[in-house]
Amino acid sequence: MLIIGIDYHPSFQQIAFLDQETGEYDERRLNHSDGEAERFYRELKQRGVSVRVGMEATGYSRWFERLLAELGFEVWIGDAAEISRQRVRKQKTDREDARLLLRLLRENRFPRIWVPSPENRDLRQLLWHRHRLVQMRTRIMNQLQAVAMNEGCRWKKKLFSEKGRALLEKLSLAPWASRRRKELLELLDQLDPKIAELTTAVEQEAKKRPEVLLLMTHPGVGSITGLAYILVIGTPERFPCGKQIGSYTGLIPCEDSSAGRQRLGHISKQGNTLLRFLLVEAAQAAARCNPNWRRRYLHLMMRREKKNCQGGHGQETGGSVVLDVAKQLAIFTVG
Repeated sequence: MLIIGIDYHPSFQQIAFLDQETGEYDERRLNHSDGEAERFYRELKQRGVSVRVGMEATGYSRWFERLLAELGFEVWIGDAAEISRQRVRKQKTDREDARLLLRLLRENRFPRIWVPSPENRDLRQLLWHRHRLVQMRTRIMNQLQAVAMNEGCRWKKKLFSEKGRALLEKLSLAPWASRRRKELLELLDQLDPKIAELTTAVEQEAKKRPEVLLLMTHPGVGSITGLAYILVIGTPERFPCGKQIGSYTGLIPCEDSSAGRQRLGHISKQGNTLLRFLLVEAAQAAARCNPNWRRRYLHLMMRREKKNCQGGHGQETGGSVVLDVAKQLAIFTVG
């Protein structure tokens, strides 16, 4: 078998490889744009060489992973943080990184991680696309609110009702402000049907999965949150207990404890940002609509001595309470 350690970059890759039968070792730099990397691996396939590839988890490598899967090569994706901890020397170069990956493969110390399937990744694109469009719509709506408030009209949600929109369109504005209002409304009209179409697609995908339907029985969890949870968590058997889900989604506090003194900071935010965002939204909905979770929310407020929300400290404490509820939601859903 030929073992290859790859330090992957968007435009090129530095490789170090070893033939286990002959002991032959070599290093190369393969460019992507001119097809040099693809030709190298296709030549190995034509020679009938069995190949195992090890590389760090990184972005912009989907095409390369598809190529290796097409050729039937074994691909191991490693935890970048764990690999970095294995680095002893302070000299960090592309060649040294490739050598390190090769050494970890040879010594059976490569920190391999779970990799989602192509279908899983494609469905994540559906969720991300909808999420980004919703963010764009929110920014547009905020700008329209600003236009109305500058004219002395503070209508909040009523601004986007049929009556509120008619009043907004009747406001007498200066030429450029009028053009801004018009084009923002046009963008809003374009985004609404697209978001509705994507939401319908998410709901259809959620109905195909019994585990998503089970999660939707939990207060605050809808089709979007449930589908994102299943796609990101993947195989639940990877986690021995529910508390590890909170760590995986980045909802546990950072810690810098020493000499018997515990120091906890903000949440780590290590993990999928979309899932964490949706879990916080689910926690807010559960605390607002469900009496049982409302009691838990109030209990956390009393424990953290939440003050008037008009003050800065009160806002910070209230936010941490919602994150606590979100973490409990994550633990509950896997347990």
